[in-house]
Amino acid sequence: MDKRAQKIVVIGGGTGTSVLLSGLKHYFQDVAAIVTVADNGGGSGVLREDLGMLPPGDVRSCLLALSDMEPVMEKLLNHRFSQGRLKGQNCGNLLIAAMTEIYGDFGIAIEKLSGVLRVNGRVYPMTLKDVNLAATLTSGVKVYGESQIPLEAMKRGERIQRIWLEPEEVDAPRESVEAIASADCIILGPGSLYTSILPNLLVPELREAIEQAKVPRIYVSNIMSQPGETDGFTMLDHVRVIRDHAGSHLMDYCLVHDGGVPETALERYEEDGAHAICCDEEEKKQLKAWGIEPIAASFVEVAKGYIRHDAHAISRQIMDILDHK
Repeated sequence: MDKRAQKIVVIGGGTGTSVLLSGLKHYFQDVAAIVTVADNGGGSGVLREDLGMLPPGDVRSCLLALSDMEPVMEKLLNHRFSQGRLKGQNCGNLLIAAMTEIYGDFGIAIEKLSGVLRVNGRVYPMTLKDVNLAATLTSGVKVYGESQIPLEAMKRGERIQRIWLEPEEVDAPRESVEAIASADCIILGPGSLYTSILPNLLVPELREAIEQAKVPRIYVSNIMSQPGETDGFTMLDHVRVIRDHAGSHLMDYCLVHDGGVPETALERYEEDGAHAICCDEEEKKQLKAWGIEPIAASFVEVAKGYIRHDAHAISRQIMDILDHK
């Protein structure tokens, strides 16, 4: 199959975004990802604190998703140490840390590493500034730190009322703004609503570039809710939160899974308090009233018991949208 020359920009972070990128690279010649760098937990958080660098985790996942490398190399860069002083650290994260120290710049490190890993596309951080995520819960309690927000919400049995960046006014890399401006299609998500998607949209330059874009802007809805972030949410709730935080002119289409999920796969998620995201006819009517076209189809695959987006089905749907825009 010949790849299309259209330029695709995906905005998000986390597993959902990397899964989608792994499919898009087979259909489009030019794929770029803009990802959050507000993570302060896990191995990324440790590197951030120890070395004063931006957290590399989401960037690493997207680089690997877009790369064409040998399986052994991929296994190496995904390896997480299980003992000693490096326990919990990811080998790929350490490689990004080393490249950042060598070149003295996180953005240049990503560019150089992309060449080493034979990345078919580009990955940009949402900002090159040191930024943190903060939230207010429904009781008015403020929580600081991306990794702490869902944990505190679960602990208190509350919802996230609002999130913001500290500092609030941060610059986006010029390359990421230019990628959005020259894109033929902009995709939001999939990914954690408050901690993967929204942080990118809170960067003024990125948000404004998306608002001004005259190309299809597609939101890929999550399949499952996320405990501590979107408990009890429907698909419409996800869209409403994005509109409340970042404005009402960021999406033209919404892809929502409408093919059911195998019960055996659902059980493990329900045990953790997650539920399947639904979208009924009334919600679809509301989306249309907001100027958003809902597209419901089967966008799910189950691999090794995990529910994931079918990146190939979504890629084909994106091609269809581009053909009929």
